[in-house]
Amino acid sequence: MSAATQTIVILKFGGSSLATPELREIAASRVLAVRDAGKAPVVVCSAIGRAPDPYATDTLAGLIAPVQSGPNRDLLLACGEAIACAVFAELLVSLGAPAQAMTGAQAGVTTDETWGDAAILGVDPRAVMAALARGVTPVITGFQGVSERGATTTLGRGGSDLTALALGNAMQAAVEIYTDVSGVMTADPKKIAGARTVERVDYAEMVELAGNGAKVMHHKAATLAHDTSTPYYVKGLRSGVGTLVDDGAPIDRERPVTGITSLRDIMFVRIIQGEDVQHRADIDLLIFQRLADRGISIDMINVNNAGVFFVCDADMIEGVRGELANLNLALRVRPHCAKLSIVGAGMRGTPGVMYRVVRAITEAGVEIIHSTDSNITISILVPVEDTVKAEQALHDFFRLGPGAMLA
Repeated sequence: MSAATQTIVILKFGGSSLATPELREIAASRVLAVRDAGKAPVVVCSAIGRAPDPYATDTLAGLIAPVQSGPNRDLLLACGEAIACAVFAELLVSLGAPAQAMTGAQAGVTTDETWGDAAILGVDPRAVMAALARGVTPVITGFQGVSERGATTTLGRGGSDLTALALGNAMQAAVEIYTDVSGVMTADPKKIAGARTVERVDYAEMVELAGNGAKVMHHKAATLAHDTSTPYYVKGLRSGVGTLVDDGAPIDRERPVTGITSLRDIMFVRIIQGEDVQHRADIDLLIFQRLADRGISIDMINVNNAGVFFVCDADMIEGVRGELANLNLALRVRPHCAKLSIVGAGMRGTPGVMYRVVRAITEAGVEIIHSTDSNITISILVPVEDTVKAEQALHDFFRLGPGAMLA
């Protein structure tokens, strides 16, 4: 059967899925199973392991002094994926499956030159298709591409997910993202009792979950899949069990919440102004302009007669203070907060969800410091020491555990 008529399956393996010889053997078995089913596998690899493993991205970054992003740093960081692909391709060859390691450039991934966080401009999969036509499994470096001027670039944290989905879109291929948990979970299973795998979520839910702390999927990759309508699975490496992400997930009004995520090390900022409406509007504009010019990302934003409210990462707070110091404002900062996000497409148009959130948190004896919401997400800010208690309370209240139904 030719590559043109075979179903192509892209299998992406993260660093934790390649960290040991045993795990690489399991990953290889996933690839061989696709071949045995008469399909054409294409593999995308992250760098092997996590720091302090010798070829992990953070370990490689430690070989040079802290520097601004640039072409030299990107070339260094790209080495981890190249090593992983060469090792994994040779493993497949030893198991009787011809394989060829390919860089992002060789696989046709073209990017801009935003060093350390490059955007994919296009994917030309002709070299990948040619390898498949020869009966060879391409093993492609994730996380990297090539600029139009020929420089090696990297795509930012979690960039291997982005590579896999960009290839999937370009090749109209099925995509399977393998990780160390069995798919998208209702909450972090390492912290929350009863967290379970969700069988199917829609694109918008995955974007919200990934953007608010679910580490199973990179936010930019989830957004690309959403924008291009590229379906994919997130699966556990060992279990093979996982979650389908597409636009066909059913909406259950009786179970409006799909999952809960959390982010720690958050600072809550309150800026109190005077009563002059025009002056207040001018200052609001100046506040946001200065933060944007400084490159400070803020979230959970609320502007009203009482002032300006937002959150930012803890390591950004000195930048906030510095930018706003000479505006003669009452700047109040509350450190040691956590952001909990409750996500579910079933929340859209369903009354009473916020009531349930407040009731669950109140009954757990946890303070709600601040809140914001959108169509399918409610985010609340709580004291960081109460993060797990609050998340468990929400998970239990919305009956997200196995076999549970919302009362």
